Amino acid sequence: MKTSLLKTTLVTLALLTSSVSFANTEKTEAPAGDANKGKELSATCAACHGADGNSGNPLWPKLAGQHAAYIEKQLTDFKDKKRNDATMSAMAAPLSPEGIKDLAAFFAGQKIKPGAGKEELIDAGKMLYKGGNLNSNVTACAACHGPTGLGNPASGYPRLSGQHAAYVVKQLKDFKKDDRNNDGSSIMRDIAKRMTEKEMEAVGEYISGLH
Repeated sequence: MKTSLLKTTLVTLALLTSSVSFANTEKTEAPAGDANKGKELSATCAACHGADGNSGNPLWPKLAGQHAAYIEKQLTDFKDKKRNDATMSAMAAPLSPEGIKDLAAFFAGQKIKPGAGKEELIDAGKMLYKGGNLNSNVTACAACHGPTGLGNPASGYPRLSGQHAAYVVKQLKDFKKDDRNNDGSSIMRDIAKRMTEKEMEAVGEYISGLH
């Protein structure tokens, strides 16, 4: 009983402190790149991610509204093959560091189109997102990504709200299998390894409609 109370207290503290952190950092990120130049470069991205960063294929991520620093890191990791995807590595290979910053600035300035999760999974997903699973030590997503899924650019945590459910699930599975390993301090791999496939699906559906 005391252990459960302690865990609950720790999760609550994490959410409170993260909320303060989000309030202090969400509005301070200033993209380092040139969004106008990024728009020109984005023509090659549009086929998969959409002209405004809202992809039509649920397995391809929405880039609109994502933190510039996070997009920059992912493109750099693809370029350096620290994140594995043959298509994205080939697309990122010719980009200069300046070009990557410009693309990041452009997509960060676009408005994401919110999705809608499956109603039968939203409640379970909400509970996991906000409270985690104390029995399996799955940390609440909100502790790092914020109560409304806006992420924390200062800490490198991406925006999740409105992201395709199928993409979220794929990334969680990739983290669980170590197919994706560019997360700092293995934080996402450690969490995903404790999640069941049903939990991944539920939280993905909740995130999709979160806005």
